[in-house]
Amino acid sequence: MTLLCLGCGTGHLQAAEVVVAVASNFTPTLEKLAPEFERSSGHVVTIVSGATGRHYAQIVNGAPYDVFLAADAEVTARLEEEGRAVSGTRAVYATGRLSLWSRIPGYVDAQGAILADGDFRRLSIANPRLAPYGKAAVEVLTALGQYERLSPRLVQGENIAQAYQFVDSGNAELGLVAYSQVLENGAAGSHWLVPESLHAPLTQELIVLKDSAPAREFVAYLLKPSTLALIAASGYGVPHAAAAVEP
Repeated sequence: MTLLCLGCGTGHLQAAEVVVAVASNFTPTLEKLAPEFERSSGHVVTIVSGATGRHYAQIVNGAPYDVFLAADAEVTARLEEEGRAVSGTRAVYATGRLSLWSRIPGYVDAQGAILADGDFRRLSIANPRLAPYGKAAVEVLTALGQYERLSPRLVQGENIAQAYQFVDSGNAELGLVAYSQVLENGAAGSHWLVPESLHAPLTQELIVLKDSAPAREFVAYLLKPSTLALIAASGYGVPHAAAAVEP
């Protein structure tokens, strides 16, 4: 389990640590957002990145996380129902989008027809048993009538970050990855933004696991309009009409 500690040298003697388990797709965005929270609050954010299903298993087994940013609302609801989280703290922080991506310019067409017509060897997806983006990828292929035909060509990453890496390294020509990852890479290569009608909504919810003032401060920071505007700019839908920056 890899811990990425951001801003550990804040210089605040009373600084508290907020340990945040986060879905892999949202990790780059959170790494950009966390320093401002640290500067304004004096707290330290420790980020633990991984697949939502893997995080759930870790939480069940006692992992010491304060806040969970999941890629699946069903998982946060289950944690609340099981009494493993603070009741009433669930909130949508983003809605994800899938993109069919290749690092090769001009390789992916604007309608995604390459899935039916293309001569490619490997298509990368996240593990659908652990990662909501992987489950959505299977739904897309099924809706397009291509899942059975393409199953032998699928390579699975444990999470969406690994699925992206398979394409970025050239081990797969194509990948169904998070649109936010494509934007993070400057939209290099070629991609097709998958219509949301082809899969269940990728509603990403957070929940507080251990109640504390720093944990609640972090959640409040993440859900304020100016932060949500930055999340929207990273390729996500955001709750309400909150993408407008605060005055």
